[in-house]
Amino acid sequence: MELVFPLATDELDRERRRVSRALLYGVLVAPIGVARADDVVWPPLQHGGHVALIRHGATTPGVGDPPNFKLDDCGTQRNLTDEGRAQALKLGEAFRAHSILVERVLSSPWCRCIETARIAFDGKPETSVALSNLFERPENRAKQVAELRALVSEFRGRGTLVLVSHGSTILALTGVSPDVAAMVVVQPQGSGNFAVVGTLNAS
Repeated sequence: MELVFPLATDELDRERRRVSRALLYGVLVAPIGVARADDVVWPPLQHGGHVALIRHGATTPGVGDPPNFKLDDCGTQRNLTDEGRAQALKLGEAFRAHSILVERVLSSPWCRCIETARIAFDGKPETSVALSNLFERPENRAKQVAELRALVSEFRGRGTLVLVSHGSTILALTGVSPDVAAMVVVQPQGSGNFAVVGTLNAS
């Protein structure tokens, strides 16, 4: 079933322009970045062969998912706010400004992750159930972490593998609890192993 987003494609283009104008005047959020993290995170991504685990942007208030939500109906989920869309836009701009080659983009099936990936990286991402939300789903933890560990540790691309997911899922894999629109960069080491290189938060 085709996902129906709050913003259609043509509306998304208009939203990008509106958000860009707002950002120019500092209306929504400050640019992505933590000064002392730049020299830790960006050079490895520029070098290639790394994985960027990104938490979705800011959403409507709430914890977890609404009762009886449906993955194929964004209207039943917590979705990105204007701030969250602005964060996604700035994140994508930061990747382009640092000349990061994005080789592949995977997203959790949740609409807030798909929209974050779509705005940041200009295209509909592939979805992976391994990136699904683990909040209040402990029964899925072992299986998903094993799948993600294999996906991350065995990546051997020239560019960057981008995985857009949830804070609970990234924490379960890396031991790092990222803020919204934050990025955890890891270096694959094969055989199920990887090293956390650093993090970059939305400021």
